[in-house]
Amino acid sequence: MATSLTLNGEARVIDADPQTPLLWILRDTLGLTGTKFGCGVAQCGACTVHLDGTPVRSCQTVLGDAEGASITTIEGIESPAAAAIRAAWTELDVPQCGYCQSGQIMAATALLTETPKPTDADIDAAMDGNVCRCATYARIRSAIHLAAEKMEG
Repeated sequence: MATSLTLNGEARVIDADPQTPLLWILRDTLGLTGTKFGCGVAQCGACTVHLDGTPVRSCQTVLGDAEGASITTIEGIESPAAAAIRAAWTELDVPQCGYCQSGQIMAATALLTETPKPTDADIDAAMDGNVCRCATYARIRSAIHLAAEKMEG
């Protein structure tokens, strides 16, 4: 069965079982390996992508749920918020092992898109469920604040 969607700004028709998790379509069918498999039960955030601008866990979002939707992965995210997040991540050396970082960046970009001047509470709420086994949470929070400043001026 074919599913029509927009992926990273490009119209696509995916011929696969609509019950297949979006994560496996992205990684195995389309070769977009920036979205990571972490837990498989939507608890770690490594597989976060944007579905119509909202961060979702692609391990628990099936292909059929993306019919007609716009999906953005780490490979395709381009916006002022994404650019500011990437710059801040680099400036503050946020990643250690880096495995969770695509999910962290996707969640942080969505936050700054919706809330350009987030408080610590806003950041905690938006990033809740994005697990970093290296525990770079303080650097992640600092980088989100820095990115917000970069977006201001």
